[in-house]
Amino acid sequence: MHHLFIEHRIEQHCQTEFDKFIEVYEAINHELWHLYSLHQTTKEELRYQRFHKAFLHFHYENIDMAHLWADDYLKISPYKTHLIDGAMDVLMYLKDKYQLHIITNGFKEVQHIKLDYSNLKPFFEHIIISEEHGFNKPDIKIFDLAQRLTSAQFNECVMIGDNYDTDITGALNAQWKAIYLSDKQKNNADKNYTQINRLIRLKEIF
Repeated sequence: MHHLFIEHRIEQHCQTEFDKFIEVYEAINHELWHLYSLHQTTKEELRYQRFHKAFLHFHYENIDMAHLWADDYLKISPYKTHLIDGAMDVLMYLKDKYQLHIITNGFKEVQHIKLDYSNLKPFFEHIIISEEHGFNKPDIKIFDLAQRLTSAQFNECVMIGDNYDTDITGALNAQWKAIYLSDKQKNNADKNYTQINRLIRLKEIF
């Protein structure tokens, strides 16, 4: 994002700094991904509207730039290999103890590239891309599919995710255990999941 922000001179166009722009973008992006998970917006609309809406927030109206940014983002981002803190340490710890799999709502054309270039693919047996099956998290069908593919029972499954609406809600509806990776506290009267703020804490849980 920072690479494209500079390359496309967004600071001049939107008259804002990167930190302020990314804060607005992330809120818009989160909402659009939520709508996409509910089939209330399309993949194509999500791809460019997240940038277009962010531009509009800063009074910069340029739909062509939004489409250009969307194309460039999908070309460049899968090859960026920075992982969140503790990712490789946790995977090395878990790989001999548990079967690890991925369920993602991400676009199919970039998921395998991301995993290959980040050296993560060897850790995961099944990579379940919702777009290839016609239903997204939190739809219980994607969790049922994961159980069938992995020959697992629901009480053996734990979902670890950073999106409450898709990962945690979907897992709980499927009667899985769930671990929510986030600094943000949810106001839930009946909190039936575990929350962590750093990935490395998984070593304490498992």
